[in-house]
This record gives sequence, C-alpha cells and structure tokens, in this order.
Amino acid sequence: MPKNCLIIAHRGESFDAPENTLAAVNLAWEREADAVEIDVQLSKDKKIVVIHDENTKRTGGRNKLVKNQTLKELKELDVGIYRDKKWQGEKIPTLSEILETVPNDKKLIIELKSDPEIINELKEVIHNSNLAIEQVEIISFNIFTVARAKKVIPEHKVLWLVELDYSFLGRLFSPSIDKLISNATMNDLDGLDVWAGNMIDKKFVDRIKSKDLMLYVWTVNDPDKAMWLKSIGIDGITTDRAQWIKDKTRIY
Repeated sequence: MPKNCLIIAHRGESFDAPENTLAAVNLAWEREADAVEIDVQLSKDKKIVVIHDENTKRTGGRNKLVKNQTLKELKELDVGIYRDKKWQGEKIPTLSEILETVPNDKKLIIELKSDPEIINELKEVIHNSNLAIEQVEIISFNIFTVARAKKVIPEHKVLWLVELDYSFLGRLFSPSIDKLISNATMNDLDGLDVWAGNMIDKKFVDRIKSKDLMLYVWTVNDPDKAMWLKSIGIDGITTDRAQWIKDKTRIY
C-alpha cells in the first residue's frame, strides 16, 4: 500500500490511549501515523479545546456542557483516568497545544464540533502556529460550517464529513452521490470524508474522484478492509489503531 494513502489516527492513537489527549496524539506521532484527527469545540470563554462530546461527563466525570465551562474549569478535569490509572493526570488540551506537537512531515485534521462561530478563532490559532498550510486540514459534519471554513480559511483543505449508511436513518435517507458532489463543489470544498460502509465501492470512489475531490473514510480497524479501500483509490483511512493498521498492511 503506497504512502499516498494517509493513515489517520482517530482522536490520536485512541485504541491504546485516552482519546483527544496529548498522550494519544504524541503516541500516534511516535508510532508514525501519517496524520492525526482531533475534535474541537469552543469553551465558555471562546477558547478552542480538544474534546469530542459536547458534555464532559464521559471522559471527565463532570456532567456539564463544554460550552458552559471556561478553559480554567475544563483544565481542572482529569480525562485520562477513565481509561486507566496509568493515564491519570491527562488534561483537556487546547488546539494550540496540539498544533505544537505536529512533526514537519505530518498532518493534523481538525473536526469542528461547534457552530460556525468557532471559525474566526480557529483561523487565528492556526495562523499563530508554525505549521505549513498543507499540514492542517478541516472537517465537519455540518455543511454550513465547512462552507464557512472554506470562505474564511480558503488556503486550507476542507472536507465535508458524511455518515452515508452509518445509521438506520442514514441508510434510509443518505444523499445520492450526485447530491454529495453538488454540495461539495458549490461550496468550493476539497473533498469528502465518509463512513466506510456498504455504500463505498469502486464506482462510488471513481465518481467522487472524477470531480477532483479528495476522499477519506472513517473508521476502519480491519487491515483487509484498509487494503481494499486503498486499492479502489481512497486517499485517507481514519482508524483507532494507526500503528496496527500500518503494520498489518505493511504501510511505511
């Protein structure tokens, strides 16, 4: 499997370390992931923090919305111990802290979990980092958010996250390939990042790629499936087990 298919560590090396923490991100870099995907939201005082859920209960033990807590309050939480005592003391990082970890030849893929209001702060934080433009990409499930991101930060690659047949409702109401392409192109997006389900086949990939759109998939923890996805032209594979997928598929 050639190098041009990115192996993307989902929330860092999240199979072995607590998701969206510096520990998970640094472990992914140590294990030679091509890219790391993280989730970001705005705190009450409009700081960009790295956490998936809108509520801190699951990972931090406090039943309160992220947007209703200041950065100081969020930093009080331990988001490592829920996984194992050896991760005790891990804190919710800021986006700035994560950006500082990215090696010169790697990428950070930022999933926006907040409304489009996050984008102006995002632009400033990315601008203040030392990373090259091609090292930072932006994704979101919200078409309005990615459209806004592409307008405000046009120099960065922006991809639209799509569930496809991930859920029962998705299987019933998933948009057609033509609709996906139309939404992406009319908003000047650079590609799609889709669930690696039954809708993905060679025809689907060829149709997307024929419009010069990038195509990533999530979340793949099966090396045989990863090999097949690369063989049909996928540009990036998001996985909870980046090193294991690389080892099993001999991606170097």
